[in-house]
Amino acid sequence: MIIIDGTDTIVGRTASIIAKRLLNGEEITIINAEKMIITGSKKDIFDKCKTRRERGHPATGPFQPRDADKMVRRSVRGMLPIKKSSGQAAYKRLKVYIGQPENVKGDTEKFEELHKDKLKNKKYMTILEITEWLGAKI
Repeated sequence: MIIIDGTDTIVGRTASIIAKRLLNGEEITIINAEKMIITGSKKDIFDKCKTRRERGHPATGPFQPRDADKMVRRSVRGMLPIKKSSGQAAYKRLKVYIGQPENVKGDTEKFEELHKDKLKNKKYMTILEITEWLGAKI
């Protein structure tokens, strides 16, 4: 099992790397999902989240996650061929946690090339800020 620390890494780029590794048969656990970042201005990010939340019908969906771990899991799911059996099996091998749980111990892997310090444009938000705005219970 591979443990990946999501602190200060970009969600989309990290999700694409994780999706490839899941399809190769690896079991991956992501910790500190609430500290991952999404690039862009706050206005653009909030507008996009708002339109996603308002789309559809409240009873029938589509439903968008509010929790940090579910948001990161959903972004990885978008990178997998989820309608095929290989994509479904890969998705089951992914675990995402908020913070550092006690039952997950071992060496953590960090993606230094995806760190927020490598960004040219310093506009970003953490997943925690977005989930608080969406009204998640933290």
